[in-house]
Amino acid sequence: MGAAAVAAVLTTMLAVPSAGMAQVAEPERLVIDLATDTGAFHGGASGSLYGIYGDGAPSRNLIEGMHLRTVSTKAQDGPQHPGADALEILPPFVDSGGKDVYIYMTDIYRGFPYEWPGADGPAKLADFQGKIKKQVRQVLTMGDYKDHVVYVPFNEPEGNMFGTGNWSYNKTSWLNDPKDYFAAWKETYHLIKSLDPDARIAGPNTSVLYDQVKGFLQYAKANDVVPDVMTWHELSSPAAVRTSVAKYRQWEKEVGIDPLPINVNEYGHNYHLSVPGQVVQWVSAIEESKIDADLAYWNIDGNLNDSAVDANKGNGQWWLFNAYGQMSGHTVKVTAPHPNQQYTLQGVATLDEEKKQSRAIFGGKSGDADIVFQNIDPKLFGKTVHATVQEIPWTGQVGDSAQPLRLADQEVTVGKDGTVTLPMTAMNEMSAYQVILSPGGNNAEPADPSVSWRKTYEAENAAYTGKGYSKNGPEGTPSDVGKFATSGNYNVGGLRTGSDGVLSFDVDVPQDGTYDLGVFANSYNLFDLVKEQGPTNVFLRVDGKDPQELRLPLGYKWVVWGHTDTTVKLTAGKHKITLAAQDPDLGVTKGDAIIDKIDLALRDENVTRPAVYEAEYATVTGTRPGYDYRNASGPGAVPLPKGASATFWVHSPTDGEAAVSLDHLGGGRAKVSLNGEKLDIPKVGAGKRGTDVMRVFLSGGINKITVTGDSRELVLDRLRVAPSSGNLATKVYQAEAGTLTGAAKATEAYTFATGGKAVTDIGNGKANALTLDVVAKRAGQHAVTIRYSNAEQAPATHYNPDPIARHADLSVNGEPAHRVLFPTTFHFNSFRDLTVPVTLKKGTNRLSFTAQELPDFDGDTYNQYDQRSPYTPVIDQVAVTQLTEK
Repeated sequence: MGAAAVAAVLTTMLAVPSAGMAQVAEPERLVIDLATDTGAFHGGASGSLYGIYGDGAPSRNLIEGMHLRTVSTKAQDGPQHPGADALEILPPFVDSGGKDVYIYMTDIYRGFPYEWPGADGPAKLADFQGKIKKQVRQVLTMGDYKDHVVYVPFNEPEGNMFGTGNWSYNKTSWLNDPKDYFAAWKETYHLIKSLDPDARIAGPNTSVLYDQVKGFLQYAKANDVVPDVMTWHELSSPAAVRTSVAKYRQWEKEVGIDPLPINVNEYGHNYHLSVPGQVVQWVSAIEESKIDADLAYWNIDGNLNDSAVDANKGNGQWWLFNAYGQMSGHTVKVTAPHPNQQYTLQGVATLDEEKKQSRAIFGGKSGDADIVFQNIDPKLFGKTVHATVQEIPWTGQVGDSAQPLRLADQEVTVGKDGTVTLPMTAMNEMSAYQVILSPGGNNAEPADPSVSWRKTYEAENAAYTGKGYSKNGPEGTPSDVGKFATSGNYNVGGLRTGSDGVLSFDVDVPQDGTYDLGVFANSYNLFDLVKEQGPTNVFLRVDGKDPQELRLPLGYKWVVWGHTDTTVKLTAGKHKITLAAQDPDLGVTKGDAIIDKIDLALRDENVTRPAVYEAEYATVTGTRPGYDYRNASGPGAVPLPKGASATFWVHSPTDGEAAVSLDHLGGGRAKVSLNGEKLDIPKVGAGKRGTDVMRVFLSGGINKITVTGDSRELVLDRLRVAPSSGNLATKVYQAEAGTLTGAAKATEAYTFATGGKAVTDIGNGKANALTLDVVAKRAGQHAVTIRYSNAEQAPATHYNPDPIARHADLSVNGEPAHRVLFPTTFHFNSFRDLTVPVTLKKGTNRLSFTAQELPDFDGDTYNQYDQRSPYTPVIDQVAVTQLTEK
């Protein structure tokens, strides 16, 4: 939304029309009927295929905050892709709130179709069943974690083991003659159950819900081998999800099988993934169907299917699932203006009667629409509701996103017919939106919008001078879902090595001030011109002045978008913003980049004031929000008796110090934990209303802050979070200044390393190490922030690029090492920060970094396809910071 949209939302929410009032032009309506219960909230759309690489890639914060419910992944030690080994991701996934890991047992083989060896079908099946025995035996060593395992013995059998290809059982598709597949299913089912009587087995895991699946059900029932979970894939549309589930449920009735849990363990296409306004349409269909489903794996593993950025940052899609996962209670009937039609306005809504809260997420449409809440129960909400409206924008596949934008926060009178209408204007089809309704009428202090004037300028509409210009597109569209989504469908190339190109944007701003400028761009990391330097550098000027050098984002393919952010000072009126491949003061471009758009936004007090996280919108346990507190911010507050807690998902743009202000209404005291670690600070709260300001170190991206009642009953109002500096002691240590042993060495090969130097070749044996002696002013919790790069990539067998997450074994003062995973940065000259919490003693502490190749699960074999690295990443520097201020 632009400024006009924000103003419109604010205005209409102050004077919301009742249902049935005459309007000049009737907008589309998304109608939410709070009186029609459609079943308990399920949360099943938060699933992932190959989305977790290992413990830390992505972080547990990202897994838990996304409310990930199911993960489908490869068999332990399978060579299909690097990482994503079932039994290595199982503990961090379950410990982060996950429900089930679906093991693709077939992915113990290389290739797709699977390259299972054997002279004939029976020999191939015998080899596979030998591997199945080993997999089940390994699962049985996992203790209670094994209860979260679901075995998937065959994946897309019609295109693989029981299809027509050279690697198939006998080149006969089971869809035409199911005899051999059915026999193999029966034999394999009994094999797994004989080894693990409590096993849950899923199938048939077909690429679509073929009509022949009904025959599979008939055979399975007749032979007592019915799967415990029914699985298939929907690389189709949200409408097909609803249709397929209804069709399958009818088959169950006709065959005489009790309803089974369903997991559609692949859904969505490149055009949809990362785009909140697209994915929310899938979410609505999946939630309505009350099934589990996993986002499809089209690109790299370990990034939650284009939800995670680096180790600990989320993009817009991640924040959509964060909002979805915080729904509770039961779903209610949602009537879309074009029911069950993709690429139109769709949504899902819930009502939690205990929390007295309704939530709706919706999107998929540009322009205007009315969001209509019907049958608002006055016993729950009263005569006035408090409505918070948020936008979750698209930030690209590899573009970090801050928390959802607050568009409006107002009290609205409920119409006599029990209806509230919230007019939305100038919506963006790539964004998703959330509305939270709570009881109003308690003189609550509304929050100001967190956005001000903003506007997007498309690169294809900008002027270009010089050589090398290309207008690329259309990119992904509803008729070409294999391509990636792009703002405006087109992008511009030309800024590359040897070019004299200049891309000029004519902008018009409303007032003098500082403006945030985001350049949405992409460079393919393996493209020849990009390999030389890594991030492509271009040069920004405003009206020919004030030059800046920008490094543009790298991606795993072309048209994989991220954003590079800066600020510019502008006077009111028209200006020319240029991106150029040459600058007389700063140098020349190296690399090759495409530009999608620039986003320009005024940095006024709406944007710069602290981010607000209302307690009544947090995830609460052992308590519920109250709405009778006078002078609270927002609609209410949360009482925290001893043991009750409120958890907030807090964004930080960088790794560093922040001021976290805890506003409360008094009544008791509470403890605070950060990212699962209890903070070594005095308890917060008091007998009377007040604010406790905590200076803490936040990791870049997503932070989990939990406030837990400790004595009496603290009433928690909200958190406010703002950047801070100068209160936490930080010291930076250059890696090349440490002690290097064995083959570890300093290098000047990476120009974007601090001072042009970094340390490489750490690992491949413990003798090749980096040791740093660091000083702590006091004993206790510290943050160790490692600036690193990692571009190792394994040979791929098909369309998925296979970057490798390197690891470091970090030892503090000779204690047993802690293993840290470092996701890809796409080039060894592209550096990222990753923070690890450690406990240090006062004075000098020794940090040791080393690595060696990890063996397979049983410890007696190693990967044969270079999918487990023996090295740490390249290390540039290490910063050590107190975690909290005493």
